[in-house]
Amino acid sequence: MLEQLIDALRVLPGVGQKSAQRMAYHVLERDRDGGQRLSEALASAVERIGHCKRCRDFSETELCATCASASRDGHQLCAIESPADRLAIEQATGYRGLYFVLQGRLSPLDGIGPRELGLDQLADRLGEGEVRELIIATNPTVEGDATAHYLAQIARKHAVRPSRLAHGLPLGGELEYIDRGTLAHAFGSRAEITE
Repeated sequence: MLEQLIDALRVLPGVGQKSAQRMAYHVLERDRDGGQRLSEALASAVERIGHCKRCRDFSETELCATCASASRDGHQLCAIESPADRLAIEQATGYRGLYFVLQGRLSPLDGIGPRELGLDQLADRLGEGEVRELIIATNPTVEGDATAHYLAQIARKHAVRPSRLAHGLPLGGELEYIDRGTLAHAFGSRAEITE
């Protein structure tokens, strides 16, 4: 049973064998009530949290609060890799547009292609005619850049202006780990992607 707990904890990012052992022992030795609350919260979240049908972000309802808000600017759509990126942008910038959460990036070696990222859904949304600018906020990695190029092509097909976050983000970095000042500057200085 202990080994199952340790293996279960290893599904979390950045948690290896030693960290999982430490967590398991802590819960069993010092905080069984906390472990029970964690178990209940995790079970509830897995059961009740799905994806927004419009932007693919995590949501307990059909439309997330951002997509349902009448105060957001529907002319700007920001394509991001993960819900954590949306949170980083919301906290660091004054962006008031909408989002499209890819839930990943193109990675053919890992079997992640346009279909897995919901790019047909994105193309349909761009085809509706409301979006004028697609802000591409993928991470500055090889896969992120390839995804950005692909997204720019989709935007141009629908007469939507593609733009990419400006330089200043570290190459190979992840948006959720970048300090607020750097992210705010890069977001404010984004530039249009040209062919």
